This record gives sequence, C-alpha cells and structure tokens, in this order.
Amino acid sequence: MKTKTLRVGTAQFSVEGQISKNRAAILRLMQTAAEQHAEVIHFSEAALSGYAGVDIPNIEAINWDELVAATRDIQQAARELKLWVLLGSTHRLSDNHKPHNSIYVIDSRGQIVTRYDKRFCTGSSGSKPTLDLKYYSPGNRACVFKIKGVTCGALICYDYRFPELYRDLKQHDVQVIFQSFHNARKTVVADDGYNIWKTIVPATMCCRAAENHFWISANNSTAKPSCWPSFAVRPDGAIVGQLKQHQAGVLVTDFQIGSDIFDAPGLWRPAAMNGQLHSGCLVDDPRSHDLTCL
Repeated sequence: MKTKTLRVGTAQFSVEGQISKNRAAILRLMQTAAEQHAEVIHFSEAALSGYAGVDIPNIEAINWDELVAATRDIQQAARELKLWVLLGSTHRLSDNHKPHNSIYVIDSRGQIVTRYDKRFCTGSSGSKPTLDLKYYSPGNRACVFKIKGVTCGALICYDYRFPELYRDLKQHDVQVIFQSFHNARKTVVADDGYNIWKTIVPATMCCRAAENHFWISANNSTAKPSCWPSFAVRPDGAIVGQLKQHQAGVLVTDFQIGSDIFDAPGLWRPAAMNGQLHSGCLVDDPRSHDLTCL
C-alpha cells in the first residue's frame, strides 16, 4: 500500500455553556492548527453547543439561531483556512424529538459533507431515561468519509464501550477514527474513590487501535475536573502524543497511513471477522476432541 500522510490536529479546550465562548475557542484553535499546517482539526463532544446535563442544564437552554450562526462562522473559517473540521455539537430534530449528539464533518471548502450522531447514549432504556437519553436521541448509522484519500470514521464518547462499532468500521476499510469525548465537570469514580475514566479510556482506545489497525484521535473537554487529556494513538496501540490536562491546545500528529506499523492480529483478522475464530491448520485427532482426557 502506498503511504499517505494525514496531518491531524487533536484539539481540546474548556467546553462551556455559552456558545459564544465555545465559538471563540474553536476559531482560535483552528487558526493555531492551520499555522502548524494541520489538514484537519478534531473537536470534542458538544464542543460548540455545550453538553446537556453537564455544561448546560437542558436542551431548552440552547439558542438554536445562535448555534446555527456560530456553525456558519466555523464553516467560513474552514474555507478560509482550507481546513477540515470535525465539530462536536447538537443537531436539532423536528416534531419535538430530542436532538442528536453529533459531529459535523466540515470539509476544507466549508461544506458539511456528513454528520455522525452518537449511537450509544448513556442511561436507562426504560420508561424514565437518564443521562444522555434524557436529552438526546441516539443515531443509528455509521459515519464513513474520506479526507485526502484517507478513509475515516467518527464516534462519540460512550460508543467506545462497544467493540462491534469498530469492527463494523473496519469492514468499511476505515483507517482513521475521530473519537470525541466529554469526560469533564462530572467524574465517575469507583467505590474506593479511584477515577476509572483516566485509566479505561486511554487503555480502550489503545486496544481498539491495535485490534483494528486504526489511527485514533481522542479528545476531551478541559473543563475541571477533566478526567484525562487529549491524545493520539497509532495502529499498533501506542500513544504517540498527549496534551496537558486542563490546558487548551492542539496536538498535531502526522498519521502515516499504509506505513509499516506492527499489526499483531493482521494475519488472521479477516478470517476472524468472517467467523473463523482460530488460526487455521486444524487437526482431526481424537485426543483433540476429547476434552476430559490427560
């Protein structure tokens, strides 16, 4: 495979309840990324709108006209800077349906080319939904798109708990995952007070990368307490760069697509994805079939 390079800016800042503040931070970081010759900048979950139930009290707190106008400003900046933008926001629906928690994919001409809607929203699926489901409607489709010939996918936060989503994206030949998180302001801790997110999120992203041979850009809000700082993972599962916790910035990484990066399961992955859950060369031996013999 011919090697391609996608220069990715993984951005973080303190996502607030004020669209105007988020807009200003996003435009500032876009300029920073462009100055570092990034081709795409990736923002966290609900980066523009604020996250309902965390940054803002509810969906009714969103000024939709202001949100649309701010999105247009970001589209214009993308066009001027010739920069792709993965923008976390809230997507309004009709007929009083709860909105989607979304990532808009904005190309370097400033056009929205597609959108990812968070599929696994947190909370109960019963009669009294909580957390995400109290405010948002889940999406039901994968988001696959190309940036400069590189096949990319997008996921949001709690999606990371479901490896099936990553295998599905692998079936679509995805090479880069843009995963937006918002693990800030509220902290989930274990019974002993340990912050489980600061361990499980990086570990899971490294695992998903190595399982599927993806590059991954994973970012987070820096609002205190932020559970972990934004980072980038290469396809062998190694974290190759990380920002400072609680500090706004852009991590710029050259994602080398098609380079000779170690792929431990690569030899057997296609067969495994097709249901062959062993490495071939089986033997027909009674001592193999007898599960109680010594």
